[in-house]
Amino acid sequence: MYSMSILSPRRSAILTFIRDRIAQQGQSPSLAEISEAFGFASRSVARKHILALTEAGLIEVMPNQARGIRLIQTAPRPELLEIPVMGRVAAGMPIGPDVGTHDTLLLDRATFSRVPDYLLRVQGDSMIEDGILDGDLVGVHRSSEAQDGQIVVARLDGEVTIKRLQTGHNQFLLLPRNPAYAPIVVEPHQDFAIEGVFCGLVRRE
Repeated sequence: MYSMSILSPRRSAILTFIRDRIAQQGQSPSLAEISEAFGFASRSVARKHILALTEAGLIEVMPNQARGIRLIQTAPRPELLEIPVMGRVAAGMPIGPDVGTHDTLLLDRATFSRVPDYLLRVQGDSMIEDGILDGDLVGVHRSSEAQDGQIVVARLDGEVTIKRLQTGHNQFLLLPRNPAYAPIVVEPHQDFAIEGVFCGLVRRE
């Protein structure tokens, strides 16, 4: 057994990087390559993460080998979720879509109020009063419907944003949670759709 805190987003991303490198090239990356890929200042930072993954029982390191990292095959753990990172979502003015899987993270199911289908990286500060900050990864449960007051990921004229939904009088409002931003009024002629509902977030280290 291991502490869930070990599986931080950064360490989960490193584990994914190791897995992909072994699958693609038949050998694990070196500490130098991990440091370069993640922008670490030195190999000692990469070594710290590798040690944590080793203590978590997810990998083993063969001594005296530059590429000595080996994956340990374990049975799936029901409390862990493997969730794709699909792109960005605006917490400010809507931004254009950023589609495609950018990463896959292994995260604790208890992090989320319901199981998310994917994660989006927040860009902007319009939701800070709801605790959603620039750079956070928000979990999104796919749904074309939402209740009044829920935080939603919405698509407006082809652009994507995260806001609180307000309904009434045959009109939708997308409400920011930062007084520096004005509510977005959805006009009848605009192409509007709810993509999903917010179900939790992960903050990168």
